[in-house]
Amino acid sequence: MEKECSLVSAPGARRCKPCEGGVAPLGRDEAHARLGARPGWELAQDGRGIHRTFKLKDFARAMELVNAVAAVAEREGHHPDIEVFGWNKVRFKLSTHSIGGLSENDFILAEEIDAVHAGRRNG
Repeated sequence: MEKECSLVSAPGARRCKPCEGGVAPLGRDEAHARLGARPGWELAQDGRGIHRTFKLKDFARAMELVNAVAAVAEREGHHPDIEVFGWNKVRFKLSTHSIGGLSENDFILAEEIDAVHAGRRNG
């Protein structure tokens, strides 16, 4: 189930709420504005998602990041598409499928992914 998120300012304090659809996705201008707070994240060409690629020290650290993000995604009930490539790179893609575009959830999960990565900076 996709989620619609509440707004709480402390990192990691924002949580998701169920989203059954019926809410308009964020527009391109709003998405660009929110990306300003998420360095490294990029807007998809179609404007319906965001993505970021991380380069880690080795394959084991790449998989540790994937597993740590998977735990966060399960907790939040909002799951990224994940690609592991080039033995040490991981790309996370976020979009709220139930509304066919971006929601606050995607930016909250991006913040969570950044925090997980920052906590594992040995890569």
